[in-house]
Amino acid sequence: MQPAQLRAAERRLTRFLGTLTPLLGRAERQTHAGEYVRGLLLDGERKSIAPLVERVPGADVQAVRQFVNQSPWAWAPLQAALTALMLDRLLPEAVLILDETSFPKKGDHSVGVARQYCGALGKTANCQVAVSVHLGTDTACLPLTWGLYLPQAWIDDADRRTAARVPEDVTYATKNQLALDALDRVRAWGVGARVVLADAGYGTSHDFRAALTARGLPYCVQVAPSVTGWTSAPGPTTPPPYQGRGRPRRRPVDAALPASADLAALAATLPPAAWRMITWRAGTKGALRSRFAQTAFWPAHGVRHGGALPAAPVQLLIEWPRDEDAPIKYWLADVPGETLGLRRAVRLAKGRWRIEQDYRELKDELGLDHFEGRSWPGWHHHVTLASMAYAFLVLETLRGKKTSTRDPSRRATRPASPADSPGAVVPDVPAALA
Repeated sequence: MQPAQLRAAERRLTRFLGTLTPLLGRAERQTHAGEYVRGLLLDGERKSIAPLVERVPGADVQAVRQFVNQSPWAWAPLQAALTALMLDRLLPEAVLILDETSFPKKGDHSVGVARQYCGALGKTANCQVAVSVHLGTDTACLPLTWGLYLPQAWIDDADRRTAARVPEDVTYATKNQLALDALDRVRAWGVGARVVLADAGYGTSHDFRAALTARGLPYCVQVAPSVTGWTSAPGPTTPPPYQGRGRPRRRPVDAALPASADLAALAATLPPAAWRMITWRAGTKGALRSRFAQTAFWPAHGVRHGGALPAAPVQLLIEWPRDEDAPIKYWLADVPGETLGLRRAVRLAKGRWRIEQDYRELKDELGLDHFEGRSWPGWHHHVTLASMAYAFLVLETLRGKKTSTRDPSRRATRPASPADSPGAVVPDVPAALA
């Protein structure tokens, strides 16, 4: 934002911050939080603490640095309050989108830094990796909570943990577990059982999907083509009668089950009538459309690893463009209580693009990856304050959009463009999910 834009929005920003920063307690913390958020919002190539503070009249670099890196304020209550505030402002049809993002780093002192796959660079590199859960509707998307991934080497290194002020109760957690923990947090904050969207890095895991089901969370997640199963019920769900010897069987005999197949093989068996062209949203170069099919699907992973047959199928969604030799993407969806039509399934599956836009905007506009602090509290303070700044941009975008929403046909046909991003603070945002 330009200084003039920020001044024009100052009254709204003050009111927005006034609903959140009292949770920080001391007045100076509330002041420094406002300074940090304003510094993130203002335009500038670098948004580490020193250049950020220089753009805010009256702010003191040392005081803000101490507030972010050293002050012992809790970030979870602030994230919870932000979640409640934004949930009240956004449509009830919101979904939960989870993913991970990376922060390239030099050296080995920043908390969690290690040589690992860095999505930002597309290769293995020195970086931090964080998992986040975002709330998305057909008009907006924003991060609610974050989990920083600590490799096992960090967990086992007492000296580095102490230097980075990693709490003693923090133990090793996979990225899947960080995602589930984040979902548990936002549900405890009142988000409810909303559909979860995720990429194949999470969705391919049978255990992850089972954990979502155990939590009562519906989902539509991308999966790898190596997932196997059946498109018709593979057999009786009850074990054979007890013969009076040994332990009673809890599941059918494997030999009685038909052979399962991977998703590419199953896609090839679907009849031509199963495939339909679906348009899911407008893009910068016109309508986004492709060919899809949907079928019932019984996953085999749990069965082949000693589990019971699924009591009911999930939905398998396949994207196979006409000009491709094989399908290019697969999703599994389980949305109990809803008849999941093909168009609705496609819009859910394709709804995950908004989290990528969030990451891009958070980094390009708000300096999410510019933080130079090394500590565990400092990192969490920074991403929390960056989420607050981003939420304010989302509210400003929605505020400017009110006039255009009076004509739904205009909104539905206008293609998406870079100006639709919250960082641009403009009135129009493209439609995504129905």
